[in-house]
Amino acid sequence: MDKIINYKPTTPGRRHASVLNSHELTKPRLKRLLVGKRGHAGRNNQGKITVRHQGSGVKQKLRLVDFKQDKWEVPGVVSAIEYDPGRTANLGLIKYADGDWRYVIVPEDVKVGQQIVTSQKKLIMEIGNRFPLWLIPAGTLVCNVELYPGSGGKLARSAGNALTLMLVEGDHAQVKMPSGEIRKISKNCLATIGQTSNQAWRTVRFGKAGRKIKMGIRPSVRGKVMNPVDHPHGGGEGKNPVGLKQPKNVYGKKALGVKTRSTKKLSDKLIVQRRKRKTA
Repeated sequence: MDKIINYKPTTPGRRHASVLNSHELTKPRLKRLLVGKRGHAGRNNQGKITVRHQGSGVKQKLRLVDFKQDKWEVPGVVSAIEYDPGRTANLGLIKYADGDWRYVIVPEDVKVGQQIVTSQKKLIMEIGNRFPLWLIPAGTLVCNVELYPGSGGKLARSAGNALTLMLVEGDHAQVKMPSGEIRKISKNCLATIGQTSNQAWRTVRFGKAGRKIKMGIRPSVRGKVMNPVDHPHGGGEGKNPVGLKQPKNVYGKKALGVKTRSTKKLSDKLIVQRRKRKTA
């Protein structure tokens, strides 16, 4: 079954839009694992906009996700694959042998009825199982990877993402990020075998502005079409270039190509190879 649905162009917005096929997903059954999402629309506690282009969007019920998956040696069964409005990846509702229920991020190709486990033993390296990095063979794709042991998954959690385990040497494992960066992580960090589910998300076309508004994303206007009082790029007759040595953001600071990473980060010593920069 196709993962992307294209409808007949009955309206201009429908003509260029596509949606994900959600027939295989189920509706949430455990209300105790749901929590309401409050929209702040980019405003702080004074009501001032500190992040532009954000709205509240539609009402959402977020799922309480277990990123740690620290039930050691307790097998669980995937009872359902569900949608979560707060993230691009799909979630699996896991029923553990001890009677506990939890939501976890599931990799691609995990099916309902499949058994998964978090283990420190050399079990079968099946997709969906979770192991410390030192147990996983080199070259394996992993997702929901911890940065520090016991902190819960932080890396490769969005749809279609995965890290490649390069090697394990000493106390660290080297993993390759989707950006091309290679960095060291403690070999005791947990990782789930496989690539995060819902890879087709990147091919969805929204079709109209209203669909983005419902997601909480407000319109963004180019600086060069504003007046000089509103943006450093504004002003001029007709279509003009930026007219500056370097593009600026709305606050007058340099933008586009400026390095923003702190030069004094402690984790710099863990980066083996920097990410690949795009060249024009």
